[in-house]
Amino acid sequence: MNKELMEALDILEKEKEISKETLFEAIENSLITACKNHFGKSDNIKVEINRETCDFLCYAEKEVVEEVEDDCLQISLEDAKEISQKAALGDILHVEIKSKEFGRIATQNAKNVILQKIREEERSVIYNQYFEKEKDVVTGVVQRYVGKNISINLGKADAILNESEQVKGEIFKPTERIKVYILEVKNTPKGPRILVSRTHPELVKRLFESEVAEINDGTVEIMSIAREAGSRTKLAVWSNDPNVDAVGACIGSSGARVNAIVEELRGEKIDIVEWDENPGNLIQNALSPAKIVAVFADPDEKTAKVVVPDYQLSLAIGKEGQNARLAARLTGYKIDIKSETQAKDAPGFRYEDYMDEFEEYEDYEEYEGEYEEYEPEISDESIEEAGEE
Repeated sequence: MNKELMEALDILEKEKEISKETLFEAIENSLITACKNHFGKSDNIKVEINRETCDFLCYAEKEVVEEVEDDCLQISLEDAKEISQKAALGDILHVEIKSKEFGRIATQNAKNVILQKIREEERSVIYNQYFEKEKDVVTGVVQRYVGKNISINLGKADAILNESEQVKGEIFKPTERIKVYILEVKNTPKGPRILVSRTHPELVKRLFESEVAEINDGTVEIMSIAREAGSRTKLAVWSNDPNVDAVGACIGSSGARVNAIVEELRGEKIDIVEWDENPGNLIQNALSPAKIVAVFADPDEKTAKVVVPDYQLSLAIGKEGQNARLAARLTGYKIDIKSETQAKDAPGFRYEDYMDEFEEYEDYEEYEGEYEEYEPEISDESIEEAGEE
């Protein structure tokens, strides 16, 4: 048994995660390459390796002839008799090739073939490993800044955090551990190229899945998410179990679960609201913490008109319109917000504007909220008034 070769293959299989069969094939190809370099051709060269003992045999198939014209393909009857007494003209004889007789160049080429195969397989293994993690969150170690991009070590491969995928204001130190979202894994001649992100909304979603057991097991679902990286995120959740509070599960005891995620996101604010099939209720929840007087939503046009108390207008709109903008993305409705004072003279913001349609319903409660995002339509007048407040 070739114990040294067996041990070497075992180590490679464990460290590089390359199968022994692939390594055996690499050795066979390297011996054939060495024969080609040594004899000038390898069409009739065969290599056999015992997978159990690692013993190998390299031989050339030669035809027994009277007069030899090509040493690589033919053998004389006299020489054939020395190998096998039963040899006869026209027979194909297996002539063993001693690998120790190979020259330095042939040996070096054989070695290069094996090393090249190992490198290719290693890249393939790493690519497959991280390709399976695409669209998922992994933990990496910050290595260095490459210009304005950051190189992050993920274990067996390095990833690139581009400037466009970095949160403004976040500064990382070398050896610092951070969580990143894998955007894309590309297979290149130099190995896998992994692009990661810290701004993607799915990063927050995956962090909640790992932190909240109820989301991981499917009891609670994240129905929608809207994020402005580094500033604020709104999350709409729904519970499939009436005995489980979706919002409470995400917040955790004393806010432990959500605080762990906020800490990972460097203080980014997270609003968790209840998902509702009724668009009016959903928009009301999405605009929290602002109080809502009335919501008139049009599911067909995906627009909504919202009335808030005068003193709540600035809160509903948010700083630079952020609260209304995130609510719009979360719900998918284009939202127009006005205060009670503004709504008195604005068409579409008063109950009487819909009285003709209300009369078609026997129960007013059935209709309420049915009339209720993408980008909110906020007038300059609303922002100016909100600023004064």
